[in-house]
Amino acid sequence: MNKKFYISTAIAYTSAKPHLGNTYEIVLADAIARFKRLEGYDVYFQTGTDEHGEKIEMKAHEAELTCQEYVDNIAGLIKNIWDLMNTSYDKFVRTTNQEHEKIVQRIFTKLYEQGDIYKGEYKGLYCTPCESFWTNSQLIDGKCPDCGREVKEATEEAYFFKMSKYSKWLEEYIESHPHFIEPEARKNEIMNNFIKPGLQDLCVSRTSFTWGIPVTFDQGHVIYVWIDALSNYITFLGYNPDGESSLEFNKYWPCDVHLIGKDILRFHTIYWPIILHALGIELPKQIFGHPWLLFGTDKMSKSKGNIVYADDLVKEYGVDAIRYYMLHEMPFASDGTFTKELLIESINSNLANTLGNLVNRTMGMAEKYFDGVITDTKCREEIDQSLIALVESTPAKVTKAMDNLHVADALDYVFDIFRRANKYIDETSPWALAKDESKKDRLNTVIYNLMETIRYGAVLLQAFIPATAEKIFKQINTEEKSFPTLDKFGYFKSGTKIGQKEVLFNRIEEKI
Repeated sequence: MNKKFYISTAIAYTSAKPHLGNTYEIVLADAIARFKRLEGYDVYFQTGTDEHGEKIEMKAHEAELTCQEYVDNIAGLIKNIWDLMNTSYDKFVRTTNQEHEKIVQRIFTKLYEQGDIYKGEYKGLYCTPCESFWTNSQLIDGKCPDCGREVKEATEEAYFFKMSKYSKWLEEYIESHPHFIEPEARKNEIMNNFIKPGLQDLCVSRTSFTWGIPVTFDQGHVIYVWIDALSNYITFLGYNPDGESSLEFNKYWPCDVHLIGKDILRFHTIYWPIILHALGIELPKQIFGHPWLLFGTDKMSKSKGNIVYADDLVKEYGVDAIRYYMLHEMPFASDGTFTKELLIESINSNLANTLGNLVNRTMGMAEKYFDGVITDTKCREEIDQSLIALVESTPAKVTKAMDNLHVADALDYVFDIFRRANKYIDETSPWALAKDESKKDRLNTVIYNLMETIRYGAVLLQAFIPATAEKIFKQINTEEKSFPTLDKFGYFKSGTKIGQKEVLFNRIEEKI
């Protein structure tokens, strides 16, 4: 039986259309999911939308729509962008789903009945956009520490979760599971800023708005976002708080990686583990707080007017160019940056020159010298060995990088073989070999080695820029696309007649 792998993104909040920074997360998760499938894992990849809360109620009112109509529109927009980016999720979930709502109500009731939730009154400083209460000491310049907006004093009757009861347990769990929160800098932030000072009990119901899942045993209370939204990772798999959970839940849980933006990391590394522990459920194996994709040096935000949308960029540059940029230009632990200049430079130097040029030159030489028929005459020379050694060592390096979620490094290893192949063309000078009839076998081998190198790279590229990988397979006319064909150099079939040459990426001559 295949090993299982469950990866999830955070569910996108349906208050507005997602910008490029939001889209980065789904593309990153998709690359990881695709790579695991390539390796032979049985992958379950879940994403979706978070659709309740005061902010949505206000936005719907402003738009003169019902809350459901409003979230239907935005959820549709989000799903369209995820699909446009060629992401291979297995399930797109929505928290207005009736079955999810019923399970969340039962989770809330169970936690209340076992004494983890109690009724009280909340007095605090509330930020509506973040749906978070803060104390005076947590504010920065008198404003919300997360978004920098104004907060308002609020008092309301509410239910609370006894986070404080589990504070010591969580601290010990994180200390004894060093890779539970990655990268390490994020783990240290969570431990030092939130857990070690001692956890406050968490407000888990609201009465000041109605757009939420009702508390079944207390009219007027709706279940607050934390229990509602976070539970999506188990409710849609068929978790049953009162009995036997589904086969799907038992197969895929615990999640292998929750991929989360660093701004919502504390909810996933504090509230979520404690809720799961209180329910007696195993914790996810890893929570990865990925960095932000900045616009220049600023976080993308509507208030700053620096929002960039994936669909606009795709119209101009194509899906795989944008996927490549996001996956390659984002460091593992620090923020990445987006500018049009950097995007164009990336397309020109890496996609058009390194990859596109290699495929184009190799196809052209195969056509010119051998009418497109590729033959391995095995006329090897010492110069071939360094190329072959690099190519054969690359899958292991890519696998290790992907296992550690160093996706940009993994992509770089793939492009290393394309760079090396371009150098190999210069070293072997096929145009000179073609002038000497006695060197025909050697020329055949050189072209064969280039085709096999391109094939190797394309197999690995299926995780990152899948449409481009397919175009390459079609051009070089191979069905050898699976991971097991990377165990040794030489799976490209000798005697293959290649397909039509096609430009993969055009250079962009654009004045910005």
